[in-house]
Amino acid sequence: MPGKDYYQILGVGRNSTEKEIKQAYRRLARKYHPDVNPGNKSAEARFKEINEAQEILTDPEKRKKYDQFGNQWQSAEQFAKSAQGAPRDFRRGGTYSTSDFDLNDLDGLGGIFGDILRGAGGAGFRTAQRPRKGQDIDHPIEVTLEEAYHGAKRFIEMQSEEPCPTCGSRGIVGKRPCSTCGGSGLVIRPKMLEVKIPPGVTTGSRVRIAGQGRSGPGGAKGDLYLVVTVLPHRMFERKADDLYVDVPVPLVAAILGGETEVPTLKGKLALRIPPETDNGKVFRLAGQGIPHLGDSSYGDLFARVSVVLPKNLTQKEKALFEQLRANRPI
Repeated sequence: MPGKDYYQILGVGRNSTEKEIKQAYRRLARKYHPDVNPGNKSAEARFKEINEAQEILTDPEKRKKYDQFGNQWQSAEQFAKSAQGAPRDFRRGGTYSTSDFDLNDLDGLGGIFGDILRGAGGAGFRTAQRPRKGQDIDHPIEVTLEEAYHGAKRFIEMQSEEPCPTCGSRGIVGKRPCSTCGGSGLVIRPKMLEVKIPPGVTTGSRVRIAGQGRSGPGGAKGDLYLVVTVLPHRMFERKADDLYVDVPVPLVAAILGGETEVPTLKGKLALRIPPETDNGKVFRLAGQGIPHLGDSSYGDLFARVSVVLPKNLTQKEKALFEQLRANRPI
């Protein structure tokens, strides 16, 4: 197979399931993510390849065409149709096309034009095509919990459709389909795009980037949708827009009362611990959770008390505990 081998890039077999492909993608994406490898151009290039491979292999239609045609999968299907005598799209950035016409539609003119076009395979007739919006694109993107909280900017590499330089987007050179674009009139080029992740996204959120999808014949481009996965956090547990965190509290403070620090995604807050606080007790800090997507309000933060037992007691401290045990027998 010429060009890139997407299966090899992700380290999976050709019979791998979609779940196995996604698992391989997540594992590699964490390893080569630019945030983990700041300034590492090699890791950045590897990360771009991984994203590209994942986009193709997790889309059933794209994967099927890729398995059949390799890296020319986007243009091979249209080339095959052209070779069979099907109407070719000679517009795609040019001046005319027959690709958007059903020849049966011309029967309403008495059948004459329909018969002529059928006999000629559509050749020799230059008809205006109906504008049609291009296809939308889904692009997976992983963000940290901090990025989901604050919002973020990212640079992603996409596959952009551009007019073929060999045939001038006509799809033919002389009387033959263009060998560069396979008769589609378009070639695929890598494109870097800066995108914004709004605060409040969660796993499954779809962020729309207007006009960055595929080109449409004579019409506007489709849209790009960033399909978000929020990575697990080492400290916080997220449920909807609420956060949960374990807060260590010394035994003395839990018994006699005191104050402890609670981490948040904005910094630390002081939390008053009432006397005789049980292990596992939960305190609610209103408005300290994740921002609601598209809203100015926030979820809450729930701090769970984790009582910390003292270690390396002195003889005096042990005596005090012995005295406590004597006064409060079990």
